[in-house]
Parts: sequence; C-alpha cells; structure tokens
Amino acid sequence: MDLKLVANTIRGLSMDGVQAANSGHPGMPMGMADVAAVLWTQYLKHNPSNPDWADRDRFILSCGHGSMLIYSLLNLSGYDLPMSELQNFRQWDSKTAGHPEYGHTVGVEATTGPLGQGCGNGVGMAIAEEMLAARFNTEAKKIVDHYTYVFCSEGELEEGISNEVFSLAGNHGLGKMVVFYDENFISIEGDVRITYTDDVVKRMEAYGWHVQTVDGHDYAEIQSAIEAAQAETGKPSFIVCKTKIGFGSPNKEGTHGCHGAPLGEEEVLLTKKALGISEEKFFVPQEVRDAFAARLGELQQAEADWDALFAEWQTENADLATQWNLHMTQEIPADLGDKLPVFDAPLATRVASGKVLQSLAKELPFLVGGSADLAGSNMTHLNDYSDIGKDAFEGRNFHYGVREIGMGAVMNGVQLHGGFRIYGATFLVFADYVRPTLRVAALMNLPVIYVLTHDSFWVGEDGPTHQPIETINSLRMMPNVTVLRPSDPKETGCAWTAALKNTSGPTVLCLTRQNLEVLDREKYNMDGQFAKGAYTMCQSGEGQPDLLMIATGSEVKITLDAAEKLAAEGVNVKVVNMPCRELFEAQDEAYQSEVMADGCSKRMVVEAGSSFGWEKYIGRCGATVCKDTFGASAPGGVLAEKFGFTAENVYEKAKALLA
Repeated sequence: MDLKLVANTIRGLSMDGVQAANSGHPGMPMGMADVAAVLWTQYLKHNPSNPDWADRDRFILSCGHGSMLIYSLLNLSGYDLPMSELQNFRQWDSKTAGHPEYGHTVGVEATTGPLGQGCGNGVGMAIAEEMLAARFNTEAKKIVDHYTYVFCSEGELEEGISNEVFSLAGNHGLGKMVVFYDENFISIEGDVRITYTDDVVKRMEAYGWHVQTVDGHDYAEIQSAIEAAQAETGKPSFIVCKTKIGFGSPNKEGTHGCHGAPLGEEEVLLTKKALGISEEKFFVPQEVRDAFAARLGELQQAEADWDALFAEWQTENADLATQWNLHMTQEIPADLGDKLPVFDAPLATRVASGKVLQSLAKELPFLVGGSADLAGSNMTHLNDYSDIGKDAFEGRNFHYGVREIGMGAVMNGVQLHGGFRIYGATFLVFADYVRPTLRVAALMNLPVIYVLTHDSFWVGEDGPTHQPIETINSLRMMPNVTVLRPSDPKETGCAWTAALKNTSGPTVLCLTRQNLEVLDREKYNMDGQFAKGAYTMCQSGEGQPDLLMIATGSEVKITLDAAEKLAAEGVNVKVVNMPCRELFEAQDEAYQSEVMADGCSKRMVVEAGSSFGWEKYIGRCGATVCKDTFGASAPGGVLAEKFGFTAENVYEKAKALLA
C-alpha cells in the first residue's frame, strides 16, 4: 500500500470538504494524515461492515474540529458514508456535521469538539475494556482484546480536563490506550507558545505514561511507535507526533491561517499540485480504493475469526455467556421495584439512595460507578464489591479523586464502550464542574446517571459556597437531561427505578443531606405515581381548587402541613408533588391539565432553590417560597427558619395569595 498516496488523498478530501462548505478546519487533517494513514490501514481493528463489532478497536478524534479527517477515513474504509456526504460537509441534514456526532454518523465513537472530552472518553473506554476482559476472558480464550486510540491536539493538553483524565489513566496503568498528540504549535490565535510552553514529555512521564516522540510525517517512525505502544502492557502510551499543520500548502503550512478557515480555491489547487495529486475535487485514486477494499477484506476475516472464537467460548462457558448477554443488553427487570428496600423511619434521601444501590448492585451485575472523592457523603460505594484500579478491574467501584469534569468524561466513555451502566456522584453544588460532560452526554443520548447530593441550603454550616441555589433549575434547562428530586426515602427507590429505565439521555438524582420523614401512603396518593413526574398528592375539596400548591423534594412535607392548616379553614387546596418536570411534560395533555388544575388562578411553588422557570406552572403572579439569593453558614434547621422554609411561612404566603 502506498501510504503517501493514502495520506495525500485524505488531505485532498479534507481540503475539498472544507472549501465546499467555506467553513471548517483543514490544517489538522492535513497535518495528521500520515499518522492516520498508518493507523487505519495497518493497525486499527474494526469492521465497516459491522460497526458495532464488540471487540473492535475504538478510535476517538478528540480534536473534533478536524472532523474532515475522520469523515475521509470512514468513506475510504467502506463505512456507510458516501462521497455525497463529504461534499455536503457542514450542511443541513448531512451526516458530516462540523464536529463528529455519535449516533449521527456511523463509525463515529463519540461526539467531540469541546476540547479534551474525547481524551476522557478514551480513558473510560480503555477502563471498560479492562473491566470486560477481567470478567469474561479465560486462560484459553480472550474474547475482549482491543485498543483505544485517541488523536489529540495542543488544545486538549491546555484544557484542564486532560490533567484529570491522563493522571487517572496513568494511575490505572491502562496499557491498551494509545494517544497520538498532534504537536504543531499552532492554534487559532497563532503560535501556542505565547501561552503554552509545557514540557509535555516530562508531564506525561510524570503521570506514569509510556512516552515516545516521532516525526509525524515519517511512516517508519509512526509504525515503530505504534508497535512499541502495543508492546507496553503496563502503561498507557503517548506518542508525540511532530507535524506541520496544513502539510503541503505552499503558503499556509505551519501557520494559523489554515487552522480554522478554508485554504481558498487557489491555495487548494497549489497544494494539490505540490502534493502531486489530482486537481479534481473529492478525487480518490483507484489504487487507494483498491487498497482499502483489500484491507476491508482482512478486517471482515478478523471479525469472522473472532466470531468463531466467541462461539467456542460460549459453548465452553455457559454461565459467563449468560452474564455477557446481560452486560451487553443491560435489561432492567420489570419487577425491579419489588426488590428494593422498604423504608419506615426518617432518612436523608442520600442515605436511602445508598441502601437502594446495594440492592440494585445484586440485581444488576452491569451497574458500576463511583464518586469524585465523596463516596462516604454521596453514599455511592457498593459495599460487597471491590475497587477498580491498576491490575484490579474485576471490581465495580470507581474512585475518580477530586476530578469532577474528568469523572463525567470517563463515565461517558464507559457508557459509549458498552457492557456497563454507569453512575457518578458529587455534591449538587459542584454540578457546574460536570456540566460540560453532562451536556455532551445529553447530545449523545447516553443514559449515564448522576447522584448529586446535599441538594439545598440544608447543607448548613459549610456555607454558601456549598449550598446550591440556582443549580437544579440550571440543570432542568439542559435539553435531554432528566432531573429527579424525590420527596422521601421511599420515593428515592422510585427515582432510581426511573433513572435506570431512562435509556435515552442522562438522569440526575438530587438528594438531601438532612433526614426526611417517610410520607403516609395511606393518607397521600403516592404509590405508582412517581413515573408520571408530577401527581396530585391530596385535595381538600371537590372540583376546581381555590389554590394549587406545587412542591418538590424536601419541601413536600412542609407544603402538605401548610395545606392541612388551610383546609381546616375551608380552603379547597390541591397539593402536587413534582419530582421531575421532564417526566411530567412527557405525559399527555389531558393528564397535565388535570394535575395542574388549569382553571385555578391561585398558584404557588415551594422549592429550596431558585424560582427561575417556575413561571411556566404558576404564572407571572404566582407565589413562591423559593431561594433567589445565596445561602449562609449556620445549621440547616436554623437556615430553614431564617429563609422561610417552614410550614407556617408557606401557610402565610398562601393566605396572602388568596386574599
């Protein structure tokens, strides 16, 4: 195979795609085309005929701005991405979006673009590979044996997330992970050395990585580096590829002029001439097509060989095969709710969640997770199972250290890889540290679960830095994220069931630090209602209520108490528990109208957080018992009194509204 011709073909396609769109980043694909040609034609194990092959290598283009690189590779390799899609780069309804999107373009393993997140996804995938190998490989047969390859740029190394995930990868000794670093010293603003002069080699060695440096345009050096990386089984590998951005462009090579803008029609022609390739747009030489077709045949045979190996393994290991199917399908038993603990005494919902998790772990062997150094507070440690770490991947407990954004990216990678359902935990107030990865999980429809505890000012003495005020509503604003706030210990089990049944996006559980009473199911209409997102708990009269009261989480109890006092005075009051807006808004219009008592004009909401967004349910003139200023440092009970989160204050606010 003529690697130079392959690389130059990739360059030509990348230049043409960006030029056709008059938008994009041609420089990175042109600079890394040689590395990509070697990796994809000689080492990457995948099958374009079956993109979901379980034992395929994973390839992540973390520097997603260079998306024409992966689109070119997918087209040449034989994926269902025809040339017409490359010609339609960055246009409406194309499969070639400005940055690679998982689930939108076949062969794209992760949505990338926010720099550094793809590196974290790669770490998660490499961990998942190790975990599956530890569970299912036998001495005789390795059915899990693949690599995770990542391309990254200076941007990834500058973003803080890379520190978090690369440190964790080195600590865990992820020997099946290989990162190619495109070192060209150019970013949008020019030479990166105006801000970035790190000794990257020393940095990665300090993290515990195996580090090599190569000429990114020398095929022999690239090949040797990949083979040395594969031979290093005890450390992740980092290959510094010294490249020239915009390689081949007579006037823009090595400059920021080709980083984030088309070369221009004239420069494209000059570059093609300099590279010795056809001036025809989107041209692929038959020799290159033939070479990739031959490679496709080799890859199809590789999967066929694996299929035969897997069939033998299944026959020899019936029990493991059953577990494998369960890990891959991640089916949730219909009677899961019946297997959860029963709560009768007051408990913090974070404590109830911890007890629920212990039961879930026994029922769902594919459920894994951990915390950003707060497992003892988040109650997320699975007591009967070991920890995940270097040479110890049989366990189920992740320890991320104080690395919230890294945790989120790793979680996404584990979920993307397949085989596990993952949760991660921290305090709710630190949701801003995980928000970028939560947002990308929402874009990818990944069913990751976040356990965010200490969900209000009831955190108490730690003060306003640790008391979430605006956080819950800011999470509710994010498309495709389901936010759950259970009202008592029993409802916490319902919340976990709902989270596990949500397979089309992330779920966030907001849980209390303080104890909550178990609400009386005989007195209040609660059983079987949680999945509707909002429901009528009680109404003191018939027909149209005089007052609609909406509450969530820990504020449901004081709202019920206030409603009882109002009812004793003859007010027809209706109390609605709304643990999840997203689930409620998925119900039909008739149900929503009935629960929200559409004809009732007097409305109020009670929630220990910002009032932002509640106007949708209570109108512009509705009353709120919410918190629109930051908290303070004092015991939680004192703060509740001072901030007005008492049944008496809710009652007084209601009376004023009714006056």
